[in-house]
Amino acid sequence: MVRCSCKRGYEGNPYLPDGCQDIDECVDPQKSPCLLENLGYTFICNNTIGSYECYFFGPPEKKKSAVKPVVIGTPLSPQLTWNNFQWIQMRKKLNSSLNFPERLAKDLGIGASLGLLLLLATAWWLYKAVKKRNDTKRREKFFKQNGGLLIKEQLSSGEVNVEKIKIFDPKELEKATDHFNVNRILGQGGQGTVYKGMLTDGRIVAVKKSKVIDEGKLRPFINEIVILSQLNHRNVVTLFGCCLETNVPLLVYEYVPNGTLFEYIHEDNEEFPLLWDMRLRIAIEVAGALFYLHSSASIPIYHRDIKSTNILLDDKYRAKVADFGTSRSISIDQTHVTTLVQGTFGYLDPEYFQSSQFTEKSDVYSFGVVLVELLTSQKPISFTRSEEGRSLATYFILKMEEKRLFDIVDVRITKEGSKEQIEAVACLARRCLDLNGKRRPTMKEVAMELEGIKKSVKGSNVQQNHEEVEYVPNEVTDPWDVVFTSTSSVVDSSTASSTDRLLLSSSKLR
Repeated sequence: MVRCSCKRGYEGNPYLPDGCQDIDECVDPQKSPCLLENLGYTFICNNTIGSYECYFFGPPEKKKSAVKPVVIGTPLSPQLTWNNFQWIQMRKKLNSSLNFPERLAKDLGIGASLGLLLLLATAWWLYKAVKKRNDTKRREKFFKQNGGLLIKEQLSSGEVNVEKIKIFDPKELEKATDHFNVNRILGQGGQGTVYKGMLTDGRIVAVKKSKVIDEGKLRPFINEIVILSQLNHRNVVTLFGCCLETNVPLLVYEYVPNGTLFEYIHEDNEEFPLLWDMRLRIAIEVAGALFYLHSSASIPIYHRDIKSTNILLDDKYRAKVADFGTSRSISIDQTHVTTLVQGTFGYLDPEYFQSSQFTEKSDVYSFGVVLVELLTSQKPISFTRSEEGRSLATYFILKMEEKRLFDIVDVRITKEGSKEQIEAVACLARRCLDLNGKRRPTMKEVAMELEGIKKSVKGSNVQQNHEEVEYVPNEVTDPWDVVFTSTSSVVDSSTASSTDRLLLSSSKLR
């Protein structure tokens, strides 16, 4: 026999019309079923037909100061209004038929979210670990590729001054140059591109990004590090360090802001013309730097590429000798070094060009060409001059022999400088350009004479009578029996015409 009963949420006699009446679960707040669910929150119990609703508000940590539970339909406490509820859960139905599925879904959602977060975190960690390992391998590869092993050899032999040279991190140099932004380019040459940058300590630097990528051309790059690590002179550019862990090697120098001497000599600069006094001072500074390289450095060094584009001017227009990529250090008992002929047309020592033997007097010859540039403001090689005068050195000597020096001296210089000073510097330049290297002065003598010219025009060491200087052709059995390399700054005999060879040797003067 089936017995009738009232539905859940109702009570009474089911056999009477309207015998089942709604149960008011909220009639007594202290016995409300919401107490079982509130977890310490303040609550409001709201009776509905056949059921009830619980509203929760206020954080648990504030439950001690929370207002007492009230029942909707009764006067609310003065402290409690609908406007100041901080709802944690706007509404929660305690219908038993819905409670378990909702709770299960919630738990499953939380579990799935936590699992997904854990999976993502693991994947991210693995990605970073693999990336770090690949970066390490790539850096090791670049380090070996860019001559890192050669640097280690130099370090172990004591040739590199470890205290002066810093090994930079690639990211630091990328940040310093704004990722090698083209707007930061200071200049480009045969061996690489130079960028302006700022290190984390605020120093402004010049970062040279080398074009060297094959092992056969690494030697000049490593050579420059070795040479500059040994030098300490105010007129020689300072090397701060290098970076070998990039696809091409990087060198970090002090920043020299005012460009090259070449620009001030050969490009019109009305805002800052190169006056005679400044030209003479620059000549003295470069001569002093070369004297230091030849005689005062820990190991004698031949620069091998002295030219006006390798002389930089700092913020006070002081000269800085730069670009030691082709330089060579020699032992004290050596008088010359036999090498591939390297240099720049117009500055190259004819004796070295014919014999492949580079001496300190080869640097003296190149410096002599720079002196003539300072005197005349003309370029070392010019096809606007006659064929016999395309080489500035040859052209200058011809004018000196014809006693027509002031025909080629820059007009601005003749107005600013004294005639005696100009003639004294011209005589010194001619001695530097002597075809016989043995008759050329040393850089020490050159530096001393220039100082004397600056201090006193009538210095006893200055040779005023240039007619006493005798020029004798060099005696070379076979002047063209030389090995050549081919780069932008290296003489290539295969492309040198007979006229070019005549300009380089300068052995046939009229």
